Amino acid sequence: MKAIVCRSPGELALEDRDDPGTPSPGWARVAVSHVGICGTDYHIFEGKHPFLAYPRIMGHEVSGTIVEKGEGVDLVVGEPVVINPYLSCGKCIACRHGKPNCCVKIEVLGVHRDGAMCDQILVPAQNLYPANGLSLADAAAVEFLAIGAHAVRRSLAAPGQRALVIGAGPIGLGTAIFARIAGLDVSLLDMSAERLGFAEMELGFAALDSSKAPAAELVRQATAGEGFDLVFDATGNTQSVQSAFAHVAHGGTLVLVSVVKDDIAFSDPEFHKREMTLVGSRNALRADFDHVAASIRNRAVPLNKLVTHRTTLAQTPRDLARWAHEKSGLIKAVIEVG
Repeated sequence: MKAIVCRSPGELALEDRDDPGTPSPGWARVAVSHVGICGTDYHIFEGKHPFLAYPRIMGHEVSGTIVEKGEGVDLVVGEPVVINPYLSCGKCIACRHGKPNCCVKIEVLGVHRDGAMCDQILVPAQNLYPANGLSLADAAAVEFLAIGAHAVRRSLAAPGQRALVIGAGPIGLGTAIFARIAGLDVSLLDMSAERLGFAEMELGFAALDSSKAPAAELVRQATAGEGFDLVFDATGNTQSVQSAFAHVAHGGTLVLVSVVKDDIAFSDPEFHKREMTLVGSRNALRADFDHVAASIRNRAVPLNKLVTHRTTLAQTPRDLARWAHEKSGLIKAVIEVG
């Protein structure tokens, strides 16, 4: 089969690889249809991912069709599916408590093991969700949107609350969309006038441009000095995360959607006087995938606006390398494999 291999930082190649073979009991072989390109993929290409061994086949935002199944698999050959790329052990404390998204031994396709920028892939059947009427192109967007949907669900948000999403990249936009679906009054904060213009003009969100005024002042003006009931940080920036504590209203919640490598420091007196809730959000669960799929089907998610770039498997080495540096106009890129 054909596969896109990141041989080392900055080196992508289209290679011939052996097909994945016959699936074991409980697994299925999937013909890959579409793969979304994630910020993680750009980081892998640029050599910025801290826990990755090269060479690696990237790709974890995936749709496809079952072409062969192992013993004990109830899914049907020929069925279109969404792939949940978080492979869990099923035995650790997180898995036992129904949280395989933060499994102690989790392996993510395209990161800890080879992913789906290729013709076919083997996946545990428990990680395959029927597309249920979604096109395979739309099904490939479910995973990245599920990250934000999970964060909103983790926040325990109540309709009518004011929410601030910091970071207008794909994950931030997905978080904002699902915060709005949950009935929240949503604003987006970013330093990119281009991304904020897209969020405001194309998606209808209130925009706070921190390149023109300090974020704290923008938050004060937007909330009459009270702060936001819910703040979601989707920047992956240490300084942004630390500043986000000050944007939360008394009694409010800060949700860390993105991950940073550094230690996070905050004022304990400020944290306690607000009686804030601090929430970590990692990956997503089946319920989030189902919620996203249903929201796409009922047209609550403007995928036609979010997917701005497309390419083929053969052109991915050229295009992914270019998009890693040329971000203008780029929201979400998708590889058409099948």
